Amino acid sequence: MQDITGTWRLVRATAVTSDGRPLPPPYGGDKAMGTVTLRSDGRMAAVLCDGRSTIPAGETREYSSYCGAYTCDGKRLVTRVDAAADAERLGTDQVRDVRFEGAIMVLRPPPRAYRNGTIEHRELYWERISP
Repeated sequence: MQDITGTWRLVRATAVTSDGRPLPPPYGGDKAMGTVTLRSDGRMAAVLCDGRSTIPAGETREYSSYCGAYTCDGKRLVTRVDAAADAERLGTDQVRDVRFEGAIMVLRPPPRAYRNGTIEHRELYWERISP
């Protein structure tokens, strides 16, 4: 099992529909910003946001943050959320499938409706910036 502890920087985010059609990248595409810290004591914190300086009319700035105790079996990261920007996440388990592409950690949340209500299958690509 690959070690996931450390601080990671979001390098790319992708989204597709249930039938595999590409969607605009989440969190502002190439301006996406994010950091996740996974500590060896089993605590984590994640913050992701749209890094564009201005947001086009009709769009909203996408933002997500949460923290809690986590476990990882090498294929699945599960966080029991104890604080979050989205109140619906409080007390829930946030589950992410985990895989590695070389040194890049790829986290895949379950499909859900984002933005305009379309069900999205997202993948978040993370580069370790400190152990």
